[in-house]
Amino acid sequence: FADIGDIVRGRDLFLGNTYESAQRDQLDKKLKNIFGKIYKDLTNGAQNYYKDDTDKNYYKLREDWWDANRGTIWKAITCSADKGNAYFRTTCSMNGSGAQANNYCRCGNDQPGNDKPNIDPPTYFDYVPQYLR
Repeated sequence: FADIGDIVRGRDLFLGNTYESAQRDQLDKKLKNIFGKIYKDLTNGAQNYYKDDTDKNYYKLREDWWDANRGTIWKAITCSADKGNAYFRTTCSMNGSGAQANNYCRCGNDQPGNDKPNIDPPTYFDYVPQYLR
């Protein structure tokens, strides 16, 4: 999850071998294109907020986009219809045994919009610097 955030925000430190580096360059070009389109669709006031990006990398816009959408991305990764592709090990205690969080991807009876501390999916992994993960 955090690696995806690093890639979207243009902060990924992993360069890999020549092939992976070429793939990363291609992905970065596509992300610049996507965020360029998002930038063009912004209102004038919002465009003024991001106007300092002279290299057209859209790092500030990418950061803001990630902050606004990371909870949805987390749910997309962890709340798959296919229960066999668990992103994490079992985390909930259901009847005394470990279980996947499968009730709206949450433990217990937590419902979307009814936020409970330490029950909702954590989305803070992307704040840990990449070299420490």
